[in-house]
Amino acid sequence: MSIHPTAIVHPNASLDEDVVVGPHCVIGEDVTIGRGTELRSHVSIEGITEIGQRCKIFPYVSLGGPPQHLQYHDEPTRLSIGDDNIIRECVTIHRGTSFGGGITTVGRQNFLMACVHVAHDCHVGDHVVMANGATLAGHISVGNYAVIGGLVGIHQYARVGDYAMVGGCSAVARDVPPFMRAVGNRANLYGVNAIGLRRGGFSAQRIRILKQAYLVLFRKKQRMADAIKLARHQFQNSPDVLVLLTFLESSTRGTCRAAKKDKDDPEEL
Repeated sequence: MSIHPTAIVHPNASLDEDVVVGPHCVIGEDVTIGRGTELRSHVSIEGITEIGQRCKIFPYVSLGGPPQHLQYHDEPTRLSIGDDNIIRECVTIHRGTSFGGGITTVGRQNFLMACVHVAHDCHVGDHVVMANGATLAGHISVGNYAVIGGLVGIHQYARVGDYAMVGGCSAVARDVPPFMRAVGNRANLYGVNAIGLRRGGFSAQRIRILKQAYLVLFRKKQRMADAIKLARHQFQNSPDVLVLLTFLESSTRGTCRAAKKDKDDPEEL
């Protein structure tokens, strides 16, 4: 363990083997940090906050701060961050609220670029990339392998599904379904995130089936409930489509709508 002499570490904080605490860091009483995690400098960690192993945390990051919510009154809520995360400069991640589940979570192997904000009661999955200045309001869930572009703002209680891509400078007010691309203010869907899926190891056949399902679900002029019923029958042998349908059926805010014209229209398949 290496602690710089200018750092302030509460004696009750729990730091595992090989933790590096750089200059001018401040670590609170109820903080737990896993082995091999490195705090470069000027990092502030407070509240009941658990950080996993081998994370790299850059200058001026603030973790476990109180929620920015007027109804929060210092209840003992938590922040949990998994292993192997890269958290770049000036990122802020707040702990949960007692009325919103009590915990904010960030999974493993995520890359949060400079000035990202993750608010109270959010749940970020694994292998997520959030580019510079992307912000999550409270109570948002982000699925595994999702990519959120720079300067994106996402409305509270919205969801971003697995392998979804949100383009830069977007304002997202509704759910972004798994495997899809969304961009705009307010964000619309622009077909399947084919590039991201290929990078994630999806075969050409799996991507083609998802494109066909997209046409059925979002490009035909019919009620969503009817589209889901049709897709469930037509693509019943596709686990990917079943994941997509389950997401749509569980939406409470509704999903982003398809743009009027996009590359996954029938003539482009």
